[in-house]
Amino acid sequence: MTAPKRFPDRDLIEAVRAEAEPLEDGAEAGTTRRVAGRAMARRGMGKLVFLDVVDLSGRIQAICDVAATGEVDVHLGDVVGIVGRPAKSRRGEPSVLAESVEVLSRNTQPLPDTFHGLTDVELRYRKRYLDLLMNEETRHVFVARARIVTAIRRALDEWGFVEVETPILQPRYGGAFARPFVTHHNELEADLFLRVATELYLKRLIVGGLERVYEIGKDFRNEGVSFKHNPEFTQLEWYEAYADYRDTMARIEQLVGRVALEVLGTTAVTFRGHDLDLGGPWQRIRFVDALEQHELWTRDADELRAWLTERGVDTDADRDWAQLVDHAFSHYVEPGLVQPTIVHDYPVELSPFARPTDDDPTLTERFEYFAGGMELGNAFSEINDAVTQQERFDQQSEQVEGERGDPDYVDALSYGMPPTGGLGFGIDRFTMLLTGSESIRDVVLFPALRRLAD
Repeated sequence: MTAPKRFPDRDLIEAVRAEAEPLEDGAEAGTTRRVAGRAMARRGMGKLVFLDVVDLSGRIQAICDVAATGEVDVHLGDVVGIVGRPAKSRRGEPSVLAESVEVLSRNTQPLPDTFHGLTDVELRYRKRYLDLLMNEETRHVFVARARIVTAIRRALDEWGFVEVETPILQPRYGGAFARPFVTHHNELEADLFLRVATELYLKRLIVGGLERVYEIGKDFRNEGVSFKHNPEFTQLEWYEAYADYRDTMARIEQLVGRVALEVLGTTAVTFRGHDLDLGGPWQRIRFVDALEQHELWTRDADELRAWLTERGVDTDADRDWAQLVDHAFSHYVEPGLVQPTIVHDYPVELSPFARPTDDDPTLTERFEYFAGGMELGNAFSEINDAVTQQERFDQQSEQVEGERGDPDYVDALSYGMPPTGGLGFGIDRFTMLLTGSESIRDVVLFPALRRLAD
């Protein structure tokens, strides 16, 4: 028998439960409703069959009297359509009293233990469809993620930003210290890179007069995997003309608090055992002062390496001062930044696109912001002078894994770019914070995994 191709005029289970809730025990409503979802439990009692049916909005008990519905040929995991009346069981359970039961799609595989859910972490990531099917918490996380992105867009749109799209395949990669993925375009006979950031293209649009732009999209970095790193990740970047990094600090504080309130109803969250308040104003500290608190600030590479080595830190992979100081910060400072914190005024060696501070040309108007012991994003007062930007690219070329030059971007700056504040914001990590998820893999539907042997 061919399964139906549609089940029209469906009512959400959540709405039917709400209709059944005020009824007396054993009573039924006079209305007829149509619910559909997956049968996640089946119980028999004489001529009655009880099904637990689940859709994205919730779960409801279907009471099937075989005298009315006929034989209930439903297996665990089948997708079913039920027509019936909202009712309250004699035990007070909101239900639907079925008049007909229709199998819309047959499940032919045994489900994981429906009581314990899907608990094998590796299997949850490899077969996300099973994870979503079995674990209500997982469904809630990804619905929350969607609401987070929607709330971010709403705020930026209200602030007058224009959402744009920039190339994912780029002839040059830039905008971050990162190792790219490389591919080849046969027709153009050229290697291309999956973007590591959207920055340089977005700032070209500021030159072009768009003034406030943002993009929410995928970036790709051919690097390691950890609880907070995935090679493919989602990032928001925005650029605002006639603003600097202090204006941007105020905006990101406002955005994070607003989105938390919209999605959760509160700015208070719990993450990795810590209670955080994402509402502003956030703590602020200079980069140099943060390292001085750990007695680790010096511009002498040999001295810094010696200090780190004395403390048992392996610095063999750090090949210059920039990598050493970044390692010192990430190892000693970042894990302690539990409450939302802005760290600002970074060394010029670590900040190829940030303008120097007014009182010290060796430091830049750059900030990173942290919560829960991890970085959420990065922001600058952007260099808007072509000569200065080229000098910074030349300086970077002398560093190990420094930012590579981009002549077309420098050419764009030569036409004049207004003073600009720019920011990057990790959507995946922010979702981790708001949902209390332990790993980035818990908030990415299909995370990167090692290939299983054939």
